[in-house]
Amino acid sequence: MKQKSILLLCVLLPLAALAQKIENFNAKGDQFTRFSTAGDAIDAHDGEIARFNGVYYLYGTSYDCGFAWGKKGAPFCGFKVYTSTDLQTWTDKGALFDASTQVWQTRCNGNTYGCFRPHVVYNQRTSRYVLWINVYDNVSGYRVFTSKSPVGPFVEVKEPVVAVNANAPAAGLNNGDHDLFIDDDGSCYLAYTDWRAKGTIVIEKLTDDYLSGTGEHVKAVTPGNTEAPGLFKRKGKYYVTYSDPNCGYCSGTGTSYRTASSPLGPWSEGIKISDNSCGGQPSFVSAFKLGKDSIYLYGSDLWNNAAKNEALANYYWTVLEFTEDGAIKPLKCNPSPVKGYRLQCDISRNIQRSQSFKAARNGTLKAIQLTSFKNTDPDSALVVAIYAADASFKPTGQPLAVSKVEEGKIGWSAKGIRCKFSLKLQKGKSYCMVISTNASAGCYGVAYNDDGISKGVQAYSKDNGKVFEEEKGRSLKYELEWR
Repeated sequence: MKQKSILLLCVLLPLAALAQKIENFNAKGDQFTRFSTAGDAIDAHDGEIARFNGVYYLYGTSYDCGFAWGKKGAPFCGFKVYTSTDLQTWTDKGALFDASTQVWQTRCNGNTYGCFRPHVVYNQRTSRYVLWINVYDNVSGYRVFTSKSPVGPFVEVKEPVVAVNANAPAAGLNNGDHDLFIDDDGSCYLAYTDWRAKGTIVIEKLTDDYLSGTGEHVKAVTPGNTEAPGLFKRKGKYYVTYSDPNCGYCSGTGTSYRTASSPLGPWSEGIKISDNSCGGQPSFVSAFKLGKDSIYLYGSDLWNNAAKNEALANYYWTVLEFTEDGAIKPLKCNPSPVKGYRLQCDISRNIQRSQSFKAARNGTLKAIQLTSFKNTDPDSALVVAIYAADASFKPTGQPLAVSKVEEGKIGWSAKGIRCKFSLKLQKGKSYCMVISTNASAGCYGVAYNDDGISKGVQAYSKDNGKVFEEEKGRSLKYELEWR
């Protein structure tokens, strides 16, 4: 009994350690933004987390260039990938392929339904990574790519053929959100949404190269009004999770699941494990082998309430828990005492923000890296001015230096923007940077925290800088660059 207990403890420790690393909300229940090692907000949505050779890969759709679903002419931003070894520290590995070409803009920009849901698996038979994405410019609803590397570049192959809606008109609402699953024998299955059957889930076996369907499939796994399937296997039982009901870009729709003894069914009745997916919409369940055990990582997209800027959407990730008979336990959305940054967009013609800082040495301030973003295309530059600070750490007198960043150099996703200066500062003296704009439309945003990550006094003005009022406990995200 003692040896069995020790073995169980060794199995559970990696799971517990991993679960503790994944944090989604602060102690107040507020979402916080995840940043890459470059200091930019992670911009990869509606995708998945995969694991290859001990490294985690976050795949997703980018919104930084200004893509907005349903906005005619909005550009397509492509798909991105980030890597991590601990699910905490993420490195931006760039785009999966060049989406700036006319071909991809025509296929996926705001004049279309868009392109979404990048999912990547590795085919041991062909030694290739295979990428499927959801599109709406062809009959199948998907395009497929291969690469020698999990970060790409991925090269498109022949359009896949799937069993459902194969005779439907091209460029319509045929098939939607999908997932890829590799079984123990190396067979790969595509779980996808049949829009012409009003949102039922289909599961189809793929060819040995994972590049197309075989026609062997099961329809109507769900009765309808569902989407976003996640297919996985645990202890000989197959599971499919899904959005219940379907609700694109909703900040809180349910998650349900069904089980079967085979990927092609028959499938059980649905069981709901969350009414609001912890504030989001379900995106994936990924199975990871850790030692002799496996974990099942659930993810949902915490959409920005269907706002035009979905680059601001966050994520909810958690390790699924199971009962002894294999039922998935209801999701727990408990806040955690984590300190993190949030995003707010309100800097406009009359609203300004001030952040004080103390010079750590005598020298020349070369630049300030300010984490910022934009909404709805402001029509004027972002202005950052340096002032001397008064006794209450608010700006006083005339600006000592001014830097402008043009609208076109600021994206929809929060990133570090470099505000250039050449200003001599005195050690120990306090200064303020004041952030403003003359834009009559849209706004600029900043990353801030209210969790005690103190970097000086932050103040707010709603009368074009005449009076600044301190917002106690708040600090902006910035870094000073010295010459």
